[in-house]
Order: sequence, then C-alpha cells, then structure tokens
Amino acid sequence: MMSDLDVLAQAVHAAEGKFLVVVTGAGISLASGIPTFRGQDKAAVWRRDVTELGTFRYFLTDPVGSWRWYLERFDRVFAALPNPAHHALVALEAWQRQRGGSFLLVTQNIDTLHEQAGARDHVKVHGSADRVRCPSEGCRYGSPTGSLPRDEAGLAAFRREPNASNLPRCPACGTILRQHVLWFDESYDSHADYQWERVCEAGEQGDLFLFVGTSFSVGVTEYLVQSALARRRPVLSVDPHAVPVAPMITGLRTPAELLLPALVERLAGEALR
Repeated sequence: MMSDLDVLAQAVHAAEGKFLVVVTGAGISLASGIPTFRGQDKAAVWRRDVTELGTFRYFLTDPVGSWRWYLERFDRVFAALPNPAHHALVALEAWQRQRGGSFLLVTQNIDTLHEQAGARDHVKVHGSADRVRCPSEGCRYGSPTGSLPRDEAGLAAFRREPNASNLPRCPACGTILRQHVLWFDESYDSHADYQWERVCEAGEQGDLFLFVGTSFSVGVTEYLVQSALARRRPVLSVDPHAVPVAPMITGLRTPAELLLPALVERLAGEALR
C-alpha cells in the first residue's frame, strides 16, 4: 500500500506544468496554536453560537458584543507564527512555477500566517483579521473595495472600556467599523478582497485540487470540490480528522505540518539527482 507521501508526490508530479490549486482551512493553523472552527479539538471556535456571533445581523444588533468577541479571538491569531506546513506550501508554489505550471492558494483562514511564511499568490476568500472596514456601502473604507489596517482603527479606548461610546469608527464617515471578514449571512462577492472571480477561475481551470485542514463545511469548498469532480480532476484532502465529503476524494491522514514538508523535501531531493 502506498504511503500518504507517495500518493501526494505522485499527484503533484502528475500536475507538473499544469494548474495546482491548494485550499487551506483552519486545520493548517492548528499547529500554530490557533483553534479550528468546526474541528474536533475542544477549543474549536465555532462549536457554539455559530449562527449568532458570526453574522452581520449580530454586529448590527450588538456591536459591542461583536467587537469584544472578535478582539478576544483575534489577539490569539496575531500571536501565532507560521508552522512547517505554511512554509512548505511556499516551497511547493516555487517548485510548481519553476516547472512552468500555475499555482493558486485559496485560504479560508483570516490569520496572516500564509503571508508571514512568504506566500506569493493567494486568495483570502473569507477576509483578513489584520484589516477592518466601514459597513456603509460606497464609503471609501467600505464595500465594494475599501478597508483599512486594524492598527489604524483606534482600538485602545475600546480595549480599556468596551462600551458603545468607545467603539472604533470610520475615519471617513464616522460609522462604527466592522471586521473585514465574510460573515455567515453575507456573500462571497460582497467585497473585492475576497477575489471570488479568481476562485471561480480556479474551479473551472484547475488540474489538481489539494485541500489542507478543511472540514468541507462552507460554500467555497463545496464549489471547488463539485467543480473539480465534474471535470474529473483529482482531489486530495490532507487532514487527520476530516471525513471526505465524496468517495472520489483521496484522504491523507498524516498531519499537514509533517506531510507537506516531507513532500517538499522529496521534491528537492529529486531535483538534485
């Protein structure tokens, strides 16, 4: 029986010079100390109140509660560092491009670990924790294209006293700022930063789809899986816990922080022969 490494290496070699699409979920950041969203670990973020807290509706109803909840969790996100899986994907992208192929990393994560590791071309389809935006349509800091760095949001007063009078406000129009993330009652095309057009292009043109640390529970994974399988393209999932949503998906149980560096090491060794 082939090992997970053998299976993955064979698939990557078959996509040499073609279009490799990698999709990462919360599981890839677990080794960096960030809890998953729907995973089995006890600290999984969305194990409770997912439909209540992660919505624009909740933000409008209780902006203080929304901001307090996100600040508590984002502080943990910003303290994290990339793990070997993040660095391995950077090396895999370089390997693929050096051989004339295309590569796109689509991450569901709002952390900045892929950027810190040096990812060259990636889509943050659910937004980014290091930015905020105005909820007012048409504002320079709002949809469809605007946002601003979190460290320019003036959060110090709210951190000291988390009340309505200290909520961070848009520097252009004075509206209470919101997280620059895709909430559960919003659509992928609601902001240009989510780059949904590029995701659709990957679904239509990708040759190999490698999912890493995802539970296949959101729209982007459903779309890409269905697009890949409809075109009979191979789909692999690297995750010790997730159960593939379709029998045509090849599940690899070795943790990403072990399997992906091993893959890169093998590819590098083959290049030296």
